[in-house]
This record gives sequence, structure tokens and C-alpha cells, in this order.
Amino acid sequence: MMAAFRTPKKLNRSFTVSFMLFALLALFGAFMALPLIYAVNNAFKPLDELFIFPPRFFVVNPTLENFYDLFALMGNSWVPLTRYIANTLLITLLGTAGHILLASAAAYPLAKYRFYGSTALFSIVVLSLMFSPHVTAIPNYMVMSWLGWINTHASIIIPSLAFPLGLFLMKQFMEQIPDALLEAAKIDGASEYRIYWSIVMPNVKPAWLTLMILQFPMLWGSDGGNFIYSENLKTLHYALGQITLGGIARAGVGAAVALILMIVPITLFVISQSSVMQTMATSGMKD
Repeated sequence: MMAAFRTPKKLNRSFTVSFMLFALLALFGAFMALPLIYAVNNAFKPLDELFIFPPRFFVVNPTLENFYDLFALMGNSWVPLTRYIANTLLITLLGTAGHILLASAAAYPLAKYRFYGSTALFSIVVLSLMFSPHVTAIPNYMVMSWLGWINTHASIIIPSLAFPLGLFLMKQFMEQIPDALLEAAKIDGASEYRIYWSIVMPNVKPAWLTLMILQFPMLWGSDGGNFIYSENLKTLHYALGQITLGGIARAGVGAAVALILMIVPITLFVISQSSVMQTMATSGMKD
């Protein structure tokens, strides 16, 4: 209760220093936004502006022809565009939601209970962070082949559930939850499932929002790799990528494809970023 009546701390910093710090941060922010601004401008450039030398950063005569050509090409495909979109959404949503649930459910006992082998299990998780996905590509393919999941969406969704960084991150956040809070819930008669879902998960919201930001773009940009061969099961990233292989004549279409593929993850990040910062500042126990 006393924390609510504390006066906010004032920064011992002059206006000049604050202005210079703000200007420096604005400069770095603008520099980091340049690739995105350039991609947006390229998507609306006609072909003559795309190949002009020296290249122009901003579009002079904006046009929607690149998007019209893209939709025309996709309309002539023997697999409907909606099928590619549905496949991508299925892989992305199931993979992201499943990973968050699995990582949090596995991290809860590791963070709040001590049982035989818990330290060894967590050490294995930490060691797995050292391995690049390229190193585990062949074992991963062999396992999917033994299970009979090659050329199915499960070959992309199931491996994404075992993303070790998610388990590590969730465990670190759950360890910050006071044990007294969980013991009080048990005294009130709450079950382990109720404690996990109603107490633990809301308090680690920054963690699973961060996982969503990390996992969603990775699955959204998946093209099926060596696991999916059927055209009916391919993703939107694969379909749009095939269109851009048409050579110089499809450079404008390629710019439109790049914008479409990046706009969804960026939108998700912009929406979730405020929630992550807010929950990081307000989550946890207050004195």
C-alpha cells in the first residue's frame, strides 16, 4: 500500500542533456527504419524507377501495378491463393500457440518444483541452445520420416513446439513469481491447473508475448523446406517466392511480395510491443 503513495523520482538531468539524448535516440530510430521505408517505396515504384541509376530512395510516380500483376499471377495459379494463405495460417497459429502452451507447461514444474533429474533436464535445455538449426536438420528429417510426417504440416508444426529458447525464457520468468503467492492459492483450494492458468500465466505475460514475437515471424516465413512437397500443402511464402523467380520483368512484383511478407510480422510486433513494455513495467508483486 505504501508503494502507491511514493512520489515519483525526478531525473537529475538538464533540458539540454535530455534533448540531446532524445535527438540521438531519434537518429538511431530513423536509421533503423530506413530499410522498411525503402521496401515500402520499392513496392510502389514502376519498373523504370526500380532500375534507374543512381537509384532513388523515395518513389516519384507511385503505382499499384506491381500489386495488380501479383494478384493476376496468383489468379492464374492452379492452386488457389486462399489455399496458400490457409496453409500458412494453420502452420503459424498452431505452431505459435502450441509452443507457448508447451513451453510454459514444461517450465512451470522446472521453475517451482524440485524433483529428481530437474537440474539435468534444464541443463540439456540450456545446452540445446548452442546447436544451430542446420546441425539438427538431418536428425530432424530422420525423425519426421520415421513418424511418417513428411509432406504433412506436422513436419513443420511439431519441431517448432520444441524451440528450447521458449522453455528457457519461461522458466526464468516463472522463477520470479513469489512462492508465497502460489502457496496462498493452494491454501484457498486452487488446483495446480488453476494456479498455472490463472496465476502463473498472467504474471509471465511478457515472456509469452516475447515468444509470440519470436516464433510467429519464423513460422510465417517458412516455405516448407525439404519436408513439404505437395503443392496443395505449400505456404504463402513459397508461392510468392516462386513468382519472383521470373527474372527482371518481375522485379516490381518481387518488391510487392517483400512488402506483403514483412507487413504481417511487423504489424504483430507493433501491436505486441506496447503490451510487452507495459507488462514488464507493471507485472510482479508490489510492496
